[in-house]
Amino acid sequence: MSDQKILELFKNGQRSKAFKELYKLYPRIEKLILSKGGTKVDASDVFQEALIILNRNLEKSNFTLTSSFYTYLYSVSRFVWKDTQKQFSKQELHDLNTDEVSLFHNVLEEQKYQFAENAFRELGVRCQELLQRFYLKKMSFKDIAEVMQFKSEKIAKNQKYKCLQKAKDIYRTNFKTVQS
Repeated sequence: MSDQKILELFKNGQRSKAFKELYKLYPRIEKLILSKGGTKVDASDVFQEALIILNRNLEKSNFTLTSSFYTYLYSVSRFVWKDTQKQFSKQELHDLNTDEVSLFHNVLEEQKYQFAENAFRELGVRCQELLQRFYLKKMSFKDIAEVMQFKSEKIAKNQKYKCLQKAKDIYRTNFKTVQS
């Protein structure tokens, strides 16, 4: 199937069909990762990461695919693999062309999303519930206090602040650990 038809599947909401077509590219990505010293499990993880990055980009209104899906996934996979192996030299980073810089930026952005998701998962259930009620359900502090049985809106607001601080601390700790 052509890249144009795959793009049309995405635009028409037929993501499962589009991804089914993209999975046909997996053996070539697996070969790349194996040639770089990775395992089949590594290749699967890297390919999944590349697909997540592609999916996030396709959801952006200003995203334009400037290459074939294979070239895009190959490049993203290469960056993901090198990043997981901490193999970028300063010269390599300096020599990246504009498209590669954009892809590398996408890989780094995806890492930030993952750190944020992990920080949220490490919060207690009560903090998760409070943050979801405030940010996702757009509930007022008054309603949150009532539903979650806080004594006042002010206590709900203070608790939200503490939960956010805890999430930020977890995020920073995990990020520093990976950077070391």
